[in-house]
Amino acid sequence: MPDNPKMNLTLQIFNLVIHINICNNKILKSIQAIPLKILIIEDNIEINTYICNGLRQAGHSVNGVTDGNKALIEASHGHYDVLVIDRVLPGLDGLSIIKALRAMGKRTPSLMLSALIDVAHRVEGLRAGADDYLSKPFYFSELLARIESLNRRNLPVQQDTVLQVDSLQLDLLGRQVKRGQRIIELLPREYTLLEYLMKHSGQVVTRTMLLETLWGFNFDPQTNIVDVHISRIRKKIDGPTDKPLLHTVRGVGYVIRAKSCSPPP
Repeated sequence: MPDNPKMNLTLQIFNLVIHINICNNKILKSIQAIPLKILIIEDNIEINTYICNGLRQAGHSVNGVTDGNKALIEASHGHYDVLVIDRVLPGLDGLSIIKALRAMGKRTPSLMLSALIDVAHRVEGLRAGADDYLSKPFYFSELLARIESLNRRNLPVQQDTVLQVDSLQLDLLGRQVKRGQRIIELLPREYTLLEYLMKHSGQVVTRTMLLETLWGFNFDPQTNIVDVHISRIRKKIDGPTDKPLLHTVRGVGYVIRAKSCSPPP
């Protein structure tokens, strides 16, 4: 079988990048203190070996599989923290593996690798159930960072049950809002909107973000529904004698914080 110049170049890049990163143990070992159990599903033996060796050097436990059918069996029966799945495989392809795992109820975080890098292919991979998508060739340090990021997302997080910005409090369990000692009555949508803003306190949230997150994608982006709800919430939480907390950033969106927004330059 004739050599594939593109594949040979890809292998050379992988070899160089992983060699550099493996030699620099500080980069590999300083980020992740807890070893992960990772399954690498990649049909190219050289690339599979490079990735496995690099992850082992980073302190992780790694298994490598090169066949799609065997990979599905291993992924469904093994207990892994993260799956790294190549898109094009002999037997079952990467999309089919992820779809099958999700249908089984397996929620193991999955990173899809592929030389198919256009937007349509990335969207297809993510919609199939992949949690992240990385195009080839890539830097090993980025692969490592993405794997560890996926694992962090899957860790249980202890959440605060009370959100607070200055004297404004929102009780997530009791679904009660107070400004100082004053109880504020909010409609369900107003409460959800205020909760979102307070969870992102100090950050400017755009109208589009609010429309997509709280109302879904079917609303006309030109609608003033966000502005109407913001106006109602502002009247309720920012009384005449209160320090304003809900601010409009002209042409951008809204932010809730104790300090007023600086005027644009």
